[in-house]
Parts: sequence; C-alpha cells; structure tokens
Amino acid sequence: MTVDSSGTSSLNGQAVAAGPEALAIQAAMSAGESVLAHRFGSAITLVDAEHLDGSGPATVVRARIASSSFALPRTLVIKHYPQPPAKGAADPFAQEAVSYQLFTALSPDERMCPELLAHDGKHRVLVIDDLGDAPTLRDKLHGRDARGAERSLLSWARSLGRLHASTAGREADFNALLRRLGGPVKGEDAMPVLATAQLPALLDELFGVATPESVRQRAERCAEHARSLSYRAFSPVDLSPDNNLVTTGGVRFLDFERGLVRNALVDAAELRVPFSSGTGALALPAGMSEAMVAAWRAEVSSVWPVLADEQVLTEHLLDSQLLRVWITSWERLPKIPAGKAGQTSEAAALVTWWRDLAARAELAGSAEVAEHAAAVAAAVDAAHGPGLELALYPAFR
Repeated sequence: MTVDSSGTSSLNGQAVAAGPEALAIQAAMSAGESVLAHRFGSAITLVDAEHLDGSGPATVVRARIASSSFALPRTLVIKHYPQPPAKGAADPFAQEAVSYQLFTALSPDERMCPELLAHDGKHRVLVIDDLGDAPTLRDKLHGRDARGAERSLLSWARSLGRLHASTAGREADFNALLRRLGGPVKGEDAMPVLATAQLPALLDELFGVATPESVRQRAERCAEHARSLSYRAFSPVDLSPDNNLVTTGGVRFLDFERGLVRNALVDAAELRVPFSSGTGALALPAGMSEAMVAAWRAEVSSVWPVLADEQVLTEHLLDSQLLRVWITSWERLPKIPAGKAGQTSEAAALVTWWRDLAARAELAGSAEVAEHAAAVAAAVDAAHGPGLELALYPAFR
C-alpha cells in the first residue's frame, strides 16, 4: 500500500481514502518489511494487505510475500503496536513478543501457537506464521455440528494441557526475555484478593445473602493458592473462544497480549466454568466439562504427577472453580441492570455457575460452600428470573 501527496492510498491496486485505518495498515506493512529485511538481510516486499479484526491495541494485517529469496511462508501476519504503554504499565507488545519467543524455542509438536518469524522492539512489530482461515473455536460453538464442536472442545483442552506441560518451569526464561525487551516483569494479578475481600459485602448489599466465615476463609485461601509457586506455567490469560483456531493439527492459541506465567490451575478453572473470563459465555452439555478435564489432565500429569490422583485434582479444581465464580460475580454483579433477564444473559450465567459450584461442592463434601453457593444462585435468580438457566451454545441446541 502507498499514499500519494494528495492523501489517497492504494491498497491492493484500488484507490481508497487515506483514513486512520488505511494509515495504520500502511504503518504495519512498512514495519513488517523493515523487521523482515533486518532479520533476513535482504529486502522482502509485502503486498495484498488484509486488515484482520482484533480487540487489542495492535493493528493486525495479513500480507503476501511478493518476492523473497528465502524459504518463507507464502503469507504471514503482522502485528504492529504503534503506541508505547504508559510508564510503569505492562506492555502488550512485550508480553506478546516474549510469549511467542518462548514457544518458538520449543519443538513444533510443543508449539501451541503460530511461529514467530521476526520481531523488533524499536518498531514494536511482530511477524508470525499465518495459520490461514481456519475456523475459531467460537465458530464451532456457534455452528450446527454438535460432534464437531465436541471434538474442538476436547482438542482445546488437550492443547491447553500441552501448553502448560511444555512451559512448566520456564518462568525464569519468560521473565528474562521480558526484561530484555524493556517490559516490566508483570506481578501477580491482584484481582483474586480484591474479589474475595469484597464479594461478601456485595452479596449482602445486593441480595441480603450472608457469607459464612468458613466460606470466606476458604475463598481467601483459594486466592493465595492461585498466587503460589505451585503448578507454574505459561497462560495466554485471554482464553476466549475467538482466540483459538481449530486447525488440522489441533487447537492453536492466538493473542498473547496479556500472556504471563502463573498457576496453571487458574486456567483449568475454565474447564469447569467454560470461557467465563470473557463475555458472551454460554453453557455446554452435561458431561462435557468432565471430558475436557480428562483431556487436560492427560497432558499435564507427566509434569505434575500428583494431579493424576483423582481426589487431589478434584480438590484443586473445586478451589479454582470457586475462585473463578467469585471473581466473575464480583466483576459483573454491579453491572447487571435491574429487572428480568433472559437465558443468554450474564444473570443467567451467574445463576448457572453458582448452582454448578453448589453441586460440585456438595459432591466433594464441602457442605458450607455448597449451601452458600446455592443461596447466591437462588438470590440472583429471584432478582432477575425466576427460572434462569444459561442457554447452551448453538451447536448443542
């Protein structure tokens, strides 16, 4: 793409107004060509820019290599971060670049993401392998093929476990790479501590539901366990279905702008409360969560053998599930509008997740946790229902 003196751009051979999007694409293409030339020692021309949607601060462009004497993919993806972060804030460019560096150093079988081809801190740009137009996990869940959606969910769980297993014990490497790029080493997320400290008062204020001291103390212990040095591995953090590509080689993760090393059981909570850390989550059919947990455990038990013990894993997962439900409720309850809600609403999601927490706590013999979770579910349902139950993803209806 070029921009002439009149302010008109040429993109893919067609004249377009040089608006902010066109200029952002041009900047990304130029940065991509620059970093590739530096990486390979020769000019590499990129053409046919295609702007890809993204929710983060990066401009994401797919481009074709017009000419190159190197064995490069025919197309690649450029992620350009034109704006530096605020002073002292985590840098999404550095987080993502280091995340890809961590995986590119692994064997292809262990790499649960596209390969990093080049990156440059000065230009704040990454060039990664293009996985093509494979469907996302969201596409599968919102499609009409229930079997295909089930296979994709199990593949996602296996890939998540393989991601954790392949990066266990790599925290020092990750932090060293992050410092080298100038990004501050991100500390532990304070959200679990805030949520466990503040949710009891919120539940009392909104619904008149008291939180027993023993339940509050358990939630606080869960928050501390989430920050512990046990089960440390890389986490993409953003596990939304639209950030996962379903390829012939399995599910591959995208978007590491918040990537860090943390307790892997924080991610494993998403197997019990699927995709609750994002928006628009719906329900999965009975038994799907257990199958996903089994697929994940099969990958991680080689590095953390204790998780092969059913009782140990069940206890850990209950703690992670409790913490995930508490955090989500603390974040969302104040934002839910008063009045009745539908079966795809956040109110319905919270009712369903608290009910499931109650059921699993009862099975695990945690009576007070079960009673409290059931009371919260009933209170949210009374306020926004009655009869709320989160709808299934379209693929399972």
